[in-house]
Amino acid sequence: MKALILAAGRGCRLRPLTDTTPKPLLPVSDFRLCDWQLAACLRAGITDVVMNTAYLSSAFESIPAEYAAKGLRIVLSREGTTQSDALETLGGIVKALPLLTDGTEPFLVLAGDIAHDFDLRLLIRKRRDLIVGDIDASLVVVPNPSYHTSGDLDFAPDGRVLPGTGPYTYACLAVVSPRIFNRLEPVRAKLFPWLWQFRVTAQIHRGFWSNVGDAAEYEALCGNRKAFFFAKFSQQG
Repeated sequence: MKALILAAGRGCRLRPLTDTTPKPLLPVSDFRLCDWQLAACLRAGITDVVMNTAYLSSAFESIPAEYAAKGLRIVLSREGTTQSDALETLGGIVKALPLLTDGTEPFLVLAGDIAHDFDLRLLIRKRRDLIVGDIDASLVVVPNPSYHTSGDLDFAPDGRVLPGTGPYTYACLAVVSPRIFNRLEPVRAKLFPWLWQFRVTAQIHRGFWSNVGDAAEYEALCGNRKAFFFAKFSQQG
């Protein structure tokens, strides 16, 4: 299974840091924010990754060669060179689709600007359900963080996902079937609420997770001891 890491955005709330550096490339300890997802892919046995780029896209050009020595093949899905070229989440997925799948194989969709200790193999296990058509997508959610107390969803007593306000927030980690994107064009559009029309399941992650949205959250992550563990791991060959 391949993974798409969404890395095309600027991160406007982190200006002026992102005036010269795309948000996924901001340093955390001795590595970059996007290295968190790349390390998670390696730990899960994923060998093929697509990264979409737009804002300051040339800054990503060295990453494929850097990770090739670690056994990770990275292909860039180039949307342009400026923030205005970025196709948002849904548009970015559609543009990258030919690089991700043969039209039947599910793939992971991972934000390039979050930090976590979730085991991506738990998403990969949904592959059969996605291929046979029992579900169309499966998400990872976390208990609502302080900045998003209204949440994104809840669960019905039978386990069904109930979109809307609730105690859980989408963690920007998912596995999806390519069939739901087949008739779409690569134009600027967001994944949500569009995705809710399909059969979606979710699992709760109660471990470490950080969505770096502003300067305070970025500084907190840089000072978190978990950052040093992942920095050490990401540098292993």
